[in-house]
Parts: sequence; structure tokens; C-alpha cells
Amino acid sequence: MTRLVNRDRSLEELERDRWPAPSGDVTRLVATVHALRRKPIGELTVEDLRLLVRQDVGLTYVLPVALEVLRDDPMTEGDMYEGDLLAAVLTRSPEVWSGSPELGRELRLIVSELSDLTPFLKQD
Repeated sequence: MTRLVNRDRSLEELERDRWPAPSGDVTRLVATVHALRRKPIGELTVEDLRLLVRQDVGLTYVLPVALEVLRDDPMTEGDMYEGDLLAAVLTRSPEVWSGSPELGRELRLIVSELSDLTPFLKQD
């Protein structure tokens, strides 16, 4: 069973943690992550989810949503390549999955149903 997420709320609201505004000399990645933390969860795109997962930001709330997307289309893609969201999810640390065993089981089920993985995903 995955965690129910209030999709009208942002990561900042859900985590009750407002990050200070980034300085003017931050990278585009840092600025983007800061902006995504203020976006309602229900408005995050596949690329937004991929980026947040890769950066280990808000995983408690983002991973259940990412797994819902992957359940519908495991090979969905953000801006990188086919299956990039799945690759982002697969490469999270073992501690993430031990802390959320139900999500780990769901991920294993999604992967077990795939018959033709790309070389990148086989490696992950």
C-alpha cells in the first residue's frame, strides 16, 4: 500500500520545511529543485519527478507518485531517455527501500513485469 499524498500541497508544505530562496549564483539545477519544492505534488511532470528523485528530494512524498506513474507506463520518460524515471527510481540507495518496504515491493513487481529492458535499465 502506498502512502496517500495530498496532491494539492507542495513538498514545502508536506514536509513543513521552507528552504530559503537560493542565491543568484546557484546552478540551474539548484534553482529548479527549489522551485519544484513549491509546486503542488499533483502538478509535477514526469521530468519534475525524475529530477527530484535523482536529487533525493522529498522522496517520502515523491516516490509513491513516481511509482504510480511507472505502474501505468514503466518506460515513461522525462527529458532524458525512455525509462529515465524508472532508472532514477531504481538507483536510489538501499536505505530508501528498507525504510519503505511496501514501495520496494511495488517497484520489484513493476520491474518483474517488464520483458525488454534497455541496456541502461538492465545495469540499474
